Amino acid sequence: MIETNIIPLYIKIITGVFALVNMGYGVVGYFKPAQIFENSTEGVDVKGKGARYAGYEYASRNLSIGIGLLVVAIIGSPLSIVMVMGVRALVEVQSMLINLSLKKINEGFITAAVFFTIELFVIIKMFI
Repeated sequence: MIETNIIPLYIKIITGVFALVNMGYGVVGYFKPAQIFENSTEGVDVKGKGARYAGYEYASRNLSIGIGLLVVAIIGSPLSIVMVMGVRALVEVQSMLINLSLKKINEGFITAAVFFTIELFVIIKMFI
């Protein structure tokens, strides 16, 4: 693992931008909690309390991970960056596996795959 003063600036910038994207995605989820349901015509009441709370949980997850990523990007601790990116990568793996189990390659799968690729790149760069 590399030392704090040797972390390339572009890794800190990628982590910071990725953090802001996660935070933005989280904030949007508070205003539009139905975003987690790809097709509300399948019997999901997106106006009901259950769907709203599920949306809020999803949004808070993204917001909290985004805040954590922003903090570690500012501090620049390699171990912290790897740990938070690792947690985020596990979330993306879960999303991709859920989509694969449903036999769907949709925007949710593609978004998770792109985010996972970014996270994997940053994690690998911390060791090389």
